[in-house]
Amino acid sequence: QVQLAESGGGSVQSGGSLRLSCTASEYTHSRYNMGWFRQAPGKEREGVATLAHHGTASYADSAKGRFTISRDSDKFILYLQMNNLGPDDTAMYYCAAGVAANFNTRTGAYYGYNYWGQGTQVTVSS
Repeated sequence: QVQLAESGGGSVQSGGSLRLSCTASEYTHSRYNMGWFRQAPGKEREGVATLAHHGTASYADSAKGRFTISRDSDKFILYLQMNNLGPDDTAMYYCAAGVAANFNTRTGAYYGYNYWGQGTQVTVSS
């Protein structure tokens, strides 16, 4: 079975950094595309960064240059390093996985992510 669990969220000042972690199964890392998504208050959920099963990373335009997605295959963990955070980054962040998934880096739209974690809250203050 595929099980995902996020951690690492919290409250930081503008300009600060956080690293989110998603614990996943070995099967998930080897056969699924994975990614990080977020939903801010009053807004639709959007893609932030994805990592294909073969290793290719993709980033939303808003995340490029600030966020880095990576994985530790030996420990079955997916990471999202977030630097230079601002209030617009405040959201619930979710880890997800799926087969034949799609992510539009310009609009943040996504499709085909079938398994989701419960989310971890990120709050950035001025």
